[in-house]
Amino acid sequence: MNTTLRRALGAALVGVLGLPALAACGGSGSSKNSESSGGKGDKTVTLVSHDSFAASDSVLKEFTQQTGYTVKVLKSGDAGQAVNQAILSKSHPQGDVFFGVDNTLLSRALDNGLFTSYQAKGLDRVPGDLQLDAAQHRVTPIDTGDICVNYDRAYFADHKLAPPQTLDDLVKPEYKNLLVTENSATSSPGLAFQLATIAKFGDDGWQDYWKKLKDNNVEVVDGWEQAYNSRFSGSAAGKKAKGDKPLVVSYASSPPAEVLDMKPQPDPKDAPTGVATGTCFRQTEFAGLLKGAKNPDGGKALIDFLLSKTFQEDMPLQMFVKPANQDAKLPEVFTKYGAQIDSSATVDPQKIAKNRDQWVKAWSSLVLK
Repeated sequence: MNTTLRRALGAALVGVLGLPALAACGGSGSSKNSESSGGKGDKTVTLVSHDSFAASDSVLKEFTQQTGYTVKVLKSGDAGQAVNQAILSKSHPQGDVFFGVDNTLLSRALDNGLFTSYQAKGLDRVPGDLQLDAAQHRVTPIDTGDICVNYDRAYFADHKLAPPQTLDDLVKPEYKNLLVTENSATSSPGLAFQLATIAKFGDDGWQDYWKKLKDNNVEVVDGWEQAYNSRFSGSAAGKKAKGDKPLVVSYASSPPAEVLDMKPQPDPKDAPTGVATGTCFRQTEFAGLLKGAKNPDGGKALIDFLLSKTFQEDMPLQMFVKPANQDAKLPEVFTKYGAQIDSSATVDPQKIAKNRDQWVKAWSSLVLK
């Protein structure tokens, strides 16, 4: 949902689908009468996040009713920008909790000492493979999502062509000129897609794979908004823009988003878009208690709440991600139209931190020239 992979989908869908978003420096849960953050007996807790953070008013009010704390939301651009800003201001942190650092940026945040250890209530309901800092609990997994190639069902039906399902499929001649992806250097899903190819083909093979994709006339655009809403023929916006690419790098949650406002909603097999499930990269987002937080007690209470069923079950239709808490139920639109991703690629955060810049530089030199 930058390359945090922060998630162009979340930001775009908040606007496209009219989902409620929080104000940049206060949000739905802030109160004009609340004390400024940091005072003695302070009842305001400040959440620093990326621009795509969203939650229902009623959910944030429930947190206030349960704890007495009022949430103030401070948004800091995309996830990469937000993490960088948090690092720059770590001696005087902007808030109490940071939400939105994901597995592609996690090592950068941890190596810079942004967080104080805190073992959240409810962490036992989070699968172990999501707990990437289980030894020290500096961050808490909050949500997961998969970046995958999406396809336009109508195009492939009309052309009597099976849609691709794997990365290997995408370089076959029958899919030449059909794929649009995002720039790894400027886009969250673009970097994720590159990481998926690195996970699949390894350090010695991913560049050869991209040479094949380039020979197959992959189109590269700056970001998700342009790729999905202008170039992709399967999205509602893409149809209006006369997009002609039936394959796009997007999210496994894009199909549920496409049908959310359709009335009546179609049969799943007639949904406008599908997901190539063998092309995916797994993203996990975390929250952490900022070191030097002025209201650490409120911050701990907020992290507990972010992991609660109340927040976790609200989150899918706010930010189009899946809960980390395995007890939280997904909304029907996700279970009915979302893709089941049995195997999604990952790359160790330490390896990403060590190699990210050189990988992106090599990709740019190879693909953009």
